[in-house]
Amino acid sequence: MLHRHLNHQNLTPAAIDDIIARGERADWEALRLAVVRDPVLQGVIRRVCEPNVKDPYQQRYHFWNRYVESRRTA
Repeated sequence: MLHRHLNHQNLTPAAIDDIIARGERADWEALRLAVVRDPVLQGVIRRVCEPNVKDPYQQRYHFWNRYVESRRTA
């Protein structure tokens, strides 16, 4: 996914936020595979989602927050 406000394609917190907010299925699949390969990204995703899960309408963030929580307990 090309990030509209970033000049790199690294999975930084800003890039992850962009993928969650604007990404399509292929972008989400790539992020999921990255999490499987690098579990450290779970913490980054959790931190990105934290301010957004207070809003019940931010369903994308709720999804990703639950996803990383389920991986932690698995």
